[in-house]
Amino acid sequence: MSSDLKSQLAELMRAALLSVAPGEGTTEIHIERPKQASHGDFSCNLALQLARSLKRNPRQLAQLLVSELPYSSLVDRSEVAGAGFINFHLAPAARRQVLRGILQQGASFGRSTSGGGRKALVEFVSANPTGPLHVGHGRGAAYGDSLAKLLAFAGWSVTSEYYVNDAGRQMDILALSTWLRYLELGGPAGAPVSFPPNAYQGEYVRDMARQMRAAHGARYQRPLSQLTAGTPGLPDALRTDADAARQRESHLDALIANARMLLGEEWKYVHDFVLTEQLADCRSDLEETGVHFDVWFSEQSLFATGLVARCVERLAKAGHLYLQDGARWFRSTAFGDEKDRVVQRDNGLYTYFASDIAYHLNKCERGFERLINVWGADHHGYIPRVRGALSALGIDASILEVALVQFAVLYRSGWKAQMSTRSGDFVTLRTLRDDVGRDACRFFYVLRKSDQHLDFDLDLAKSQSNDNPVYYIQYAHARVSSLLGLWGGDPESLAAVELESLEGPRELALAARLGEFPEVVEQAAVELAPHLIAFYLKELAAEFHSYYNAERILVDAPAVREARVALAAAVRQVVRNGMSILGVSCPESM
Repeated sequence: MSSDLKSQLAELMRAALLSVAPGEGTTEIHIERPKQASHGDFSCNLALQLARSLKRNPRQLAQLLVSELPYSSLVDRSEVAGAGFINFHLAPAARRQVLRGILQQGASFGRSTSGGGRKALVEFVSANPTGPLHVGHGRGAAYGDSLAKLLAFAGWSVTSEYYVNDAGRQMDILALSTWLRYLELGGPAGAPVSFPPNAYQGEYVRDMARQMRAAHGARYQRPLSQLTAGTPGLPDALRTDADAARQRESHLDALIANARMLLGEEWKYVHDFVLTEQLADCRSDLEETGVHFDVWFSEQSLFATGLVARCVERLAKAGHLYLQDGARWFRSTAFGDEKDRVVQRDNGLYTYFASDIAYHLNKCERGFERLINVWGADHHGYIPRVRGALSALGIDASILEVALVQFAVLYRSGWKAQMSTRSGDFVTLRTLRDDVGRDACRFFYVLRKSDQHLDFDLDLAKSQSNDNPVYYIQYAHARVSSLLGLWGGDPESLAAVELESLEGPRELALAARLGEFPEVVEQAAVELAPHLIAFYLKELAAEFHSYYNAERILVDAPAVREARVALAAAVRQVVRNGMSILGVSCPESM
């Protein structure tokens, strides 16, 4: 309803403008919320816009425009402020009008059509399916899912997508790691397989090996001597220099090559088995966090359809590739990158970057008008090369937007938390969710702007206190639900209740706060900032609790009682609408 109020105020300003300067009648009029509440409910800078072209002092022009404003029952008063701003203070009737709109529109209140139904793709998480999701992935998941819901609320046709990196070296390393643990289970007691330090170490790898052994016995057993034949030796375990790191990677690649040769066609089973297991675990983990993807897109499909090869040839024909040391390089520096990038190695294999270019081309070919990637902050340097590749393909690179997500650090009792996990040296998303609950997990993840560092207070997230924002907001919803139960009437009837008895300053301030919700949604959608919804809900909950504690709602006077119950019901509806964007539940009781 606030958008209706803004449009009505804009029409009042246009009428005044036509009276003062008829030749400027088509000027675009902006009605905004002032930063300080004392400056009114809305503000207009029209006088500042036109002062130069009309050769008038902006403050005097503003005074003239105010004098020509038509009467409106929605406006209590209008005044000139500062250098020439026109501030509007709404009449109580205008604030009450918002409440009726909320109760009539219900779950649709705050939705907009600004997206125009255009197609947007939000790709997020997209972690290599090589192990359990950790708390860093969790922040990306909560942010990406909330962003997708936010954009859909703002009128976009949104598809959420997980890009499955199922064609690269990391999956080969996981397959090798699992097979080595499988061989270990079938070897002589006390003779463990020499396990590479740079292979996947987690207990989940042993779990998959046990599953293979239980299902297939010794079918995939091979002589260890053949596996290690011809592999370069490992450097001293204590060495951490670059040469040692390269030697360890070469050793791992040699083991993968030998494993492929020894297993032959059955290597595909091992590879596909670990991929299936980890993807299933990832999907389950995300769904338990309330994240459901519309599409799980396979990197392998880009190779199977020949799109990677076609994409590279398209770049070559356009003159954006060159040959050096047997490899094909993309002139990424021509598009602002710090150095050129290999797209095809000297052995003929395509790089991950090549498949990533093809993937973004595929997104465009599917008809998306807006591509939003949610990446970890450490991927910042990847942005110019991907945008450069799109430009090289003749695509407007502005179609791609990248939202960066910083890592989250967990704290308990003021100290960095050491949480137990069976998956290596990181804390899993599942462990965090089990500790604080899904709602707190999701809400706390979006309490800060995504590219800002996040300190996640575990004690606060679990507490049932006013200091815990998710509890405080949910408690507001539960309070209203309890109130409606005590009232005993039909909530549907509240949309028709007379609201004139709502005239106290707390009531009108609360109504004004509720009216801000559509604008918060618009701003959050434009800035890709779900945290603005979280901030707004915190403020709304605080204002409601303050009102609830100061005023008796179920009073004896029927008209006052019905109006106050309607106000409380409007608060509950807006809390529901906001929390649904963030993927957080609204319990009826607490």
